[in-house]
Amino acid sequence: MAALLKDALKPNLIQTLEHTGAIVHGGPFANIAHGCNSVRATKAALKLADYVITEAGFGADLGAEKFFDIKCRKAGLKPDAVVLVATIRALKYNGGVAKKDLSEENLAALEKGIVNLEKHIENIQKYHLPVVVTLNSFVSDTEAETAFVQKFCEERGCKFALSKVWEHGGEGGMELAKKVLEILDENEESAFEVLNFRWKKRLERLQGKSMERTMWNSVRRQKNSWRKLLLWDLKMCRYVWQKINIRCLMMQRFLGDRKTL
Repeated sequence: MAALLKDALKPNLIQTLEHTGAIVHGGPFANIAHGCNSVRATKAALKLADYVITEAGFGADLGAEKFFDIKCRKAGLKPDAVVLVATIRALKYNGGVAKKDLSEENLAALEKGIVNLEKHIENIQKYHLPVVVTLNSFVSDTEAETAFVQKFCEERGCKFALSKVWEHGGEGGMELAKKVLEILDENEESAFEVLNFRWKKRLERLQGKSMERTMWNSVRRQKNSWRKLLLWDLKMCRYVWQKINIRCLMMQRFLGDRKTL
């Protein structure tokens, strides 16, 4: 196992069908843990290319938020934009359409199911990041359905692009690429912000030293709450153990030793 992991620690350089470089690197459980590429692979790619796109899968409510809150926060990464991929078939399925009927036009079901996409957009915008919603186009999609999704996204401040990579390869993704470049040109610096540190800006907006001091005390109490749990009085620990009839001598010695605890 050690001999195999020796090579697994190195990012894998591969290429797409059109010979575009791609770096694949994730631990044995990357896909079911944080759902994104490793920090080493992303930082290596940032040194080799002008633009780097990294995948954070399993939906914006899982992959993207874990990418932001865990990977970006720990690695100091600041993404510039987010590409949110959706399909009309999936949106209609969320609206209650059976799988066998997904190829038929159904604007009512699309309107009902698109709230799922709306929530993903809201979640991403909380990080102050611009969003490009792209539809992975199917031959069964109608112009009316595509227009409905486009209008829905633009009303919520998102750019919209239609992706036909499955049919035309790289050429089918040119519209999406141009939309992403537009966002990068419009925003010279990333406004990305991890949710956990929003309290700092709230303090800046407060007026008056007394209110500011009160807020600082409140924040300090929240941040130190876990310390209170760790410093829980040992007498209470002994009381709890006795109440549930644990008579293990080893446990009693452990609870009686402050240094060990």
